[in-house]
Amino acid sequence: MNYYGIDFNVKNVPSLDKEFIPCVAWMKAYSEKATVPFAIAVERNNGRTAVYDTKIIGTDEAFDADLRYVERLVKFMLWSKGGFRVTLCGNEKLAAKIKEIYSLEGDRKFDFDFMSNVYERTFEVISVPYAEKPEENEHAESVGKHLDGCRIGFDAGGSDRKVSAVIDGEPVYSEEVVWFPKTTEDPDYHFNGIVEAFKTAASKMPRVDGIGVSSAGVYVDNKTMVASLFLKVPKDQFDAKVKDIYIRAAKEIGDVPLVVANDGDVSALAGAMSLQAGEVMGMAMGTSEAVGYVDEDGNIAGWLNELAFAPVDLNEAAMEDEWSTDIGVGCKYFSQDAVIKLAPRAGIELDETLSLADKLKQVQSLMAEDDERAAKVFESIGCYLGHTLPFYAMFYDLSYLILLGRVTSGKGGDIVLDVCKKVLSEEYPELAAKLTVMLPDEKIRRVGQSVAAASLPAIK
Repeated sequence: MNYYGIDFNVKNVPSLDKEFIPCVAWMKAYSEKATVPFAIAVERNNGRTAVYDTKIIGTDEAFDADLRYVERLVKFMLWSKGGFRVTLCGNEKLAAKIKEIYSLEGDRKFDFDFMSNVYERTFEVISVPYAEKPEENEHAESVGKHLDGCRIGFDAGGSDRKVSAVIDGEPVYSEEVVWFPKTTEDPDYHFNGIVEAFKTAASKMPRVDGIGVSSAGVYVDNKTMVASLFLKVPKDQFDAKVKDIYIRAAKEIGDVPLVVANDGDVSALAGAMSLQAGEVMGMAMGTSEAVGYVDEDGNIAGWLNELAFAPVDLNEAAMEDEWSTDIGVGCKYFSQDAVIKLAPRAGIELDETLSLADKLKQVQSLMAEDDERAAKVFESIGCYLGHTLPFYAMFYDLSYLILLGRVTSGKGGDIVLDVCKKVLSEEYPELAAKLTVMLPDEKIRRVGQSVAAASLPAIK
């Protein structure tokens, strides 16, 4: 195969997506021709800075290939690490083009606006000589795995909220309550629901020493920056009542330590606690792709980990993500959208009157009957995953990947797992030897999300 003048080979191609171009396969071939030093630095809150050192080809003839390579790396770093400032080191012409793309008038205006809102700083791209590249400044937070004392663990889901009262690592009370946060405009509804859950758990213990919260979205210093749970809340109300919603709710219980973390990170933490290991990524394939990660010491790195918006496929005719308007990104490859995209290609006629979740169930019902067409859908997703994990491994140290979410339930999940392992062993043997890809076993399931959340704060 040839892409931007670079020849590369792929042995395993998704049967339902022959035009799929794995990022890592092309980038590996590109890198063999690259000799000019180049670096990308991304700065986020508290001066934390991630630096990726690489090389580009650097000739006028290869400018388009260089641009494609650098732009996709910038995109991945933004959505894996997060940041408000990108520093490109080593080529002014490339930096100028990336700055044009990542602007309010450019193709990546969604990224510009999102990062500006999250970090409350105007997003910017700057250029410096390679010799002046910023220094890496990463520091994982030692968050979680604290089991002492009386704790509240709260898991804010889109359809139900879960809370646990945990004493010295053992849940003494847990409950799930149905609620409708995504369709409710009044932020007091959310606040009252959170406080009610906190107070219920508190009533089951002699005292409260700490509160841990697992919630979908982006959180900086316990503040809600972006979260789908509050999708319908007007902007002025979001700023006034949602940004500090968990901080205010915790104060209703008392002056106790509070830690709010992304639910993907808490899932990875639950896996790490169960496995008693580090370098764990959790990937939930559900409505979208949700990812969390803990490092070799079992700590949360403080990264964004929003890989739903990170590159997977370089094919420029790939499906567009309606929200970010980018193409070839994770939410269309590791979610129910992937199943719905691939099903017609397999010859499955979906009932268009069904919801997206019910369309997934339709394909899964066929899979339960060993329908060959449905099998091809999950085989293709497994192939996507096998080619994508080596790309993730360029930025994450991976020893374990735990696959979660409704897409991986039933026989389809087994196929995704098996095909992923096959692709890894045949095309990326070094990673295959190091990385264990698994579905959650009963031991992992026993460390529930809300119990892992309860372990987040350290008690003073």
